[in-house]
Amino acid sequence: MSDTIWIAFIGFSGAVIGSLATLAGTWLGHYLKEKSEAKKDKSRKDLLLRLLNDAAHQWRELDTLKHVIGADETTTKRLLIDIGARASEDGKPIWALIGKKPLPGKR
Repeated sequence: MSDTIWIAFIGFSGAVIGSLATLAGTWLGHYLKEKSEAKKDKSRKDLLLRLLNDAAHQWRELDTLKHVIGADETTTKRLLIDIGARASEDGKPIWALIGKKPLPGKR
């Protein structure tokens, strides 16, 4: 192999290896972030279930729920849906587990 071809091959190989390392780093960062979020979501879901299973409360205010779990409204609503909760059908910002407060059936 001539020196020019050898230098070109080394340059090209370096570019490919650098690109693969960048992709691997990006993927690893995304994976670790998602894993951390999933762990945080699980803790929040467990706390929401404890709040909504409390026998002293039929319904819970959304503001109370989001304050207790330390999340914004959108995240709190997403987690509530994930655990099988529903909002009141009269538009009030209150939530309950569907198992405790099923939707009214057709009569």
